[in-house]
Amino acid sequence: MLIGELARRTGVSERLLRYYERTQLIHAERRANGYREYDDQTVETVRRVRALLAVGLPTRVIRQVLPCTHDSTMLRPCPGVLTSLREQLEILDQRAAELENARRLLRQTIAATEETEDAAGRTPTPGTGIPSPR
Repeated sequence: MLIGELARRTGVSERLLRYYERTQLIHAERRANGYREYDDQTVETVRRVRALLAVGLPTRVIRQVLPCTHDSTMLRPCPGVLTSLREQLEILDQRAAELENARRLLRQTIAATEETEDAAGRTPTPGTGIPSPR
């Protein structure tokens, strides 16, 4: 199938499919006219790539993990993959901690602002942020 058909069947843009090919996530044969031709299995491979991207894996890790996939969400044991997955989990855990810290600070700021407004007996005029008397 040509790239347009692969894009239609997977819901992934042709540009992104070309990127997947450049990063060696998928492979295409070339016709004599230079057109890319993909086999039917590429549809499932693209779906696996999308599922792995959705869980936060970068393409460099996906390239390593992809041969270990047997459906769009499950991995089978594959040598050398566990270290990469643990490293990615550590990165995600760090991001989650940073987000939780940001949420905590935002909640504190909101609470402090509400206390200040209540103490002054004023609330901001909608759309202006300028306090007005109650």
